[in-house]
Amino acid sequence: MTLPPAPTTSARRPRRPAWAGRNYSLLTAAAVVTNLGSQGALVAAAFAVLETGGDGGDVGLVAAARMLPLVLFLLIAGAVADRLPRHRVMVAANALNCVSQAAFAALVLTGDPRLWQMMLLAALGGTGQAFFGPAAEGMLMASVSGEQAGRAFAVFRMAMQGAGLGGAAVGGAMVAVIGPGWVLAADAAAFAVAGLLRAFLDVGHIPPRAPGGGLLADLREGWREFSGRAWLWAVVVQFSVANAVVSAADAVYGPLVARDHLGGAGPWGLALGAFGAGTVAGAVLMTRWKPRRLLLAGTLCVFPLALPSAALAVPVPIGVLYVVMFVAGATIEVFGVSWMTALHQEIPEDKLSRVSAYDWFGSVALVPLALAAAGPAEAAFGRTAALWGCAGLVVLVTAAALCVPDVRDLRRRTTPVTQGGAEHASADTERPVGGLG
Repeated sequence: MTLPPAPTTSARRPRRPAWAGRNYSLLTAAAVVTNLGSQGALVAAAFAVLETGGDGGDVGLVAAARMLPLVLFLLIAGAVADRLPRHRVMVAANALNCVSQAAFAALVLTGDPRLWQMMLLAALGGTGQAFFGPAAEGMLMASVSGEQAGRAFAVFRMAMQGAGLGGAAVGGAMVAVIGPGWVLAADAAAFAVAGLLRAFLDVGHIPPRAPGGGLLADLREGWREFSGRAWLWAVVVQFSVANAVVSAADAVYGPLVARDHLGGAGPWGLALGAFGAGTVAGAVLMTRWKPRRLLLAGTLCVFPLALPSAALAVPVPIGVLYVVMFVAGATIEVFGVSWMTALHQEIPEDKLSRVSAYDWFGSVALVPLALAAAGPAEAAFGRTAALWGCAGLVVLVTAAALCVPDVRDLRRRTTPVTQGGAEHASADTERPVGGLG
């Protein structure tokens, strides 16, 4: 008897799961490349400022110069990304980041960069990030569909967080060995490679957008989409406060506590690394876990974000701090995947970038104010009280978000809800909270 030919290896083992289509794979690969470069570049930029004779205040000015255009241009960027092909916006933003980082690297490698020059180039980088973020989030959400969307987002975030963790570690080592200029140059090259990958995205399946009434009309429409959903604005308000106080604790108080009680910069760097490792672990968990009440599970997992500030307030031994940071990273990633899944299933595709822009804007708008107020708060109340205040505010705003019924009740849907009501949906499918407009 003649046996049938053995199945080929490619037939037995598909190269990628069905939900990881071409666009998704390109977006994930590009995100890994940019995160590897960008996390190391953050370390390199700080040391580039210090090596020119700058101090901590100068480092803060360069960081603020990057943050300011990010806040200023986010809403406009969201409207632009919903009006123009998103992949072109992403490529243009990557090109701007590539040029600004290459110029920054050239200044550091060939001369004596001035503070204003570094601030200007950092601001250009922040502008690129402002236009990139909403377009990228909209493009990612448009690249997946069906009940495997949550797993797709978890895998994407796992790859991105892992690359960021590795990039920070490798970048720090490279700064020590070859200097910050070459690390900045490597980041510029990473943006060039990522932009090339994103240029191959296929947007043929995305229907053309009807011409609107102008940029202001687009912004108003995005605002109606955002403000009309209680679960959406409640969580963004929650994270406006939570992100601000956590940023102050990590960027200002954490290094001071580490210097005075935990052994210095080395242990603090490992603590931040433990948080990054936790985010990877949380993303791995979310590839398997599909909580039915998306935002209830995600918001409950925000409470542990208060633990690092509380641990620094005590302060706990460094080993305990590593555990606390790992747990906080893992649980906040549960929220991150749940949040992306909720946006994906509830927001119309043609408004994703504008809603994402309002989300980003709310999440970062208070960060510069919190960083500026951290020093005066320490002087007025003491470092320990300020850290307990950070922890308490995280708990308070998270509890407040849970008081919103739509946050507690939003459920995962496996099939779209048909127009006309939930009576046509499956048992696991309920009417979207707030509707789809």
